[in-house]
Amino acid sequence: MNRVLMIAYHYPPMRGSSGIQRTLKFSQYLPQHGWQPLVLSASPRAYANSGNDQLAEIPKEAIVHRAFALDTSRHLSVRGRYVGWMALPDRWVSWCLGAIPAGLRLVRKYKPQVIWSTYPIASAKLIGLALHKLTGLPWIADLRDPMTDVDYPADPVTRRFYRWIEEKTVRNCALAVCTTPGAIVTYTKRFPDIPASRFALIENGYDEENFANAAALQKPPTPVAGRPFTLIHSGIIYPSERDPVPLFEALASLKEGGTVTAARLRIVLRATAHDSYLIPLIEKYGIGDIVSLAPHIAYRDALAEMLGADGLLVLQATNCNHQIPAKLYEYLRARRPVLALTDAIGDTAAALRHAGIDTIGPLDDKAGIQEALLRFLELAEAGRAPLASDEAVAANSRRARTAELARLLQQVSVSVPSAQVKGTSEAC
Repeated sequence: MNRVLMIAYHYPPMRGSSGIQRTLKFSQYLPQHGWQPLVLSASPRAYANSGNDQLAEIPKEAIVHRAFALDTSRHLSVRGRYVGWMALPDRWVSWCLGAIPAGLRLVRKYKPQVIWSTYPIASAKLIGLALHKLTGLPWIADLRDPMTDVDYPADPVTRRFYRWIEEKTVRNCALAVCTTPGAIVTYTKRFPDIPASRFALIENGYDEENFANAAALQKPPTPVAGRPFTLIHSGIIYPSERDPVPLFEALASLKEGGTVTAARLRIVLRATAHDSYLIPLIEKYGIGDIVSLAPHIAYRDALAEMLGADGLLVLQATNCNHQIPAKLYEYLRARRPVLALTDAIGDTAAALRHAGIDTIGPLDDKAGIQEALLRFLELAEAGRAPLASDEAVAANSRRARTAELARLLQQVSVSVPSAQVKGTSEAC
């Protein structure tokens, strides 16, 4: 069996966003394509939220090493404060100290044919770059979304560091994998001297087995008559990339006019990771009877909640036009009505329209939100809201995505001599 060294911060027992599922499902299904995963992740101490609910999904074929890592903000701060360079490029940069030597030992012992690393933790790219340079193994950089933008990251020093990492990654990797067509367009324009063949597309997806398990917990959705229509947003709400202020303004206006009331609509924001930002806003606009916050729950329970929701809410700002939230694919598989507040020309809107869903409105326009929300409610309450087509759902499975990754691994793989790999005898 071929082997791939997979560098990923987001991996069980970490709990959090749907983004964890990308690496987990790749590692779960790659053995079916003749690839054994060697997962190089972080020590669980680095995770602010961890649990055992998905550990059983790690395949028996996988070799998992959790290297030393700390969270600067929790482990190296004094009264909540720390020196800025201690969190460059991110708060988990200490992971490099443990992961690079650990990765070299894994390469020396198991002799993988390919290195694969995944964003959104920038330190993972530093680890991938270092191991590629030290071993000479081909490196597939799973960029997912663009690492930088005009004003992202917001801090100029961090942004310059990210841009350096981004350029080194694109110029040294064998393939750079993105999750949306727009991200590939961004990179081909940003690096016009790099051949377009260096960029590949593997979108995110959903896992059918996870949904089958979740369905066992959830009864079919019941009619909304006699109770408010429940709209669920499952996952992180970033203050910039998914700012709900215009939505809250729209809700306040509709409530004042009597069009939307607590008897008609209930919006649940599940596991936002920014409750402290949202609570004052909900109070400010007087919509606490309509909008509520809910804590993080186990992944299977979150899927069950999606299956039982009257509707599902997507928030994606214009500055993320070349990104698609990972949970969107789970929303499509849940086959529940979807209200997407996003830019009509962005990749998220395009993916929804491709799946046959047109209940889309802007995130940054109060009047547009009001119009989109009222249209959505009218369609959903009447049972006429569009749902994802069977073809769109089938094409987005994690199994299908893993087959795409296996093809890329085979494309760049090399024969590793049994004696030694470049640099490992000296480093280890």
